[in-house]
Amino acid sequence: MKYTQAVELDSVTKHYPHGVTALDDVTIGFGAGTFTAVMGPSGSGKSTLLQCAAGLDRPSSGRVVVDGRDLAALGERKLTLLRRDRIGFVFQSFNLLPSLTAEQNVGLPLRLAGRRPDKEAVRQSLAAVGLADRAHHRPAELSGGQQQRVAIARALVTRPAVLFGDEPTGALDAGTSRDVLRLLRTLVDKQAQTIIMVTHDPVAASYADRVVFLTDGRVYGELPDPTAELVATRMLQLEASC
Repeated sequence: MKYTQAVELDSVTKHYPHGVTALDDVTIGFGAGTFTAVMGPSGSGKSTLLQCAAGLDRPSSGRVVVDGRDLAALGERKLTLLRRDRIGFVFQSFNLLPSLTAEQNVGLPLRLAGRRPDKEAVRQSLAAVGLADRAHHRPAELSGGQQQRVAIARALVTRPAVLFGDEPTGALDAGTSRDVLRLLRTLVDKQAQTIIMVTHDPVAASYADRVVFLTDGRVYGELPDPTAELVATRMLQLEASC
């Protein structure tokens, strides 16, 4: 099946002070409606790739295109609007406000943008993550997995072109982690959601359509149709070569 590219990086390099090169001439595309896991040893550039691809950080050189928009051509205001409306984020920490209900947490990005939350859109987002019956529960009344599902619903409420995950299951136990990963897989399969997820866990990566490996700021290779065993073997080879 052919996919258009939801995110493209073209010769992206990112330098930091003191001579640190976090990304070194990275060219890669992420197809719309696909699930990609990004892996690599500590310091390989995974988080920097995610930050540049999501418009959270600007590369030193090269081009990043998200949802057909060249990020370099956008000023800070337009870039902020693009991140708000077309990009979703899910992190290891759930970042829910404890005083708000699940429903209110999901609608929060819309309120922060000066828009009244669409109640139906909020309900649909919670239903999509299997929490339609938990709308009025506060975070303390929810399990860790349910809290992460609320965080995913919050990221989906604007119907983003791409959902970025930075170790989204890192704070969860194995069983709950699998539940969240199955949810992410379903969002791709049933709703054609594009997901790009940084992870260190071969089991988590096995839910993706492909795994992209980084080392020393460069793409080391890819693994299509991954299994946990194949991913673990490739990671051992990668770490041995570093």
